[in-house]
Amino acid sequence: MSTRIQIIELLAELRASNGLALVMVSHDLGTVAALCERTMVLRHGQVVEAGATAQILHDPAEAYTKQLIAAIPRLPR
Repeated sequence: MSTRIQIIELLAELRASNGLALVMVSHDLGTVAALCERTMVLRHGQVVEAGATAQILHDPAEAYTKQLIAAIPRLPR
């Protein structure tokens, strides 16, 4: 198991077991998708989109968010 996955699982466990809020600052949208209920997309320090993580990742409203999602590396099928 990768260190990244272990850290994500640990953060999720700590959040759930202790009723903690978690503020995640990341360029890794996979990690954001795994840990965050809500997402805020920033560009040059300004909020360009905010809302439910699933909504933003599956149906982004802003062009910049669409560019970020398109830049996620994907393995060929």
